[in-house]
Amino acid sequence: MRWWDIGPVLALEAELFPEDAWSEGMFWSELAHARGPRATRHYVVAEEPSPDGSGNGRLVGYAGLAAAGGLGDVQTIAVARDQWGTGLGARLLTDLLQAATAFECEEVLLEVRVDNTRAQKLYERFGFEPIGFRRGYYQPGNVDALVMRHTVQGTETDSDGC
Repeated sequence: MRWWDIGPVLALEAELFPEDAWSEGMFWSELAHARGPRATRHYVVAEEPSPDGSGNGRLVGYAGLAAAGGLGDVQTIAVARDQWGTGLGARLLTDLLQAATAFECEEVLLEVRVDNTRAQKLYERFGFEPIGFRRGYYQPGNVDALVMRHTVQGTETDSDGC
């Protein structure tokens, strides 16, 4: 994701998350930490191919990961409704988990609305397990979040402690 993606991302964000959409400032803040040698964020967008082949297709999804101290956190993941069931959410999540490996994360956490069973099933397919709840996490609707954890493969220590 680059700065010029923020406008289309905000439009999709407002459509999918009308009660608790991120602000423009939140995305700018995240992107400020996504570049350079000290980057702690990874953001990606997905676009439909453009009909004219120009490469400027409609933005249909985005996702972001924060990483620090061996822990990754899925900050956001969104897919346009007309793309549901196409595997785009799985591709975005795969990208985030690859980024978590590159950041040397041992675990990846996320919060998902308790009423979003579609997303929960996706996360479970990728090995995320429920570990708790955050009461009233999504505001202003006061909706609880299910907290899920995924252990990143290849990060466990060897038997000799290395």
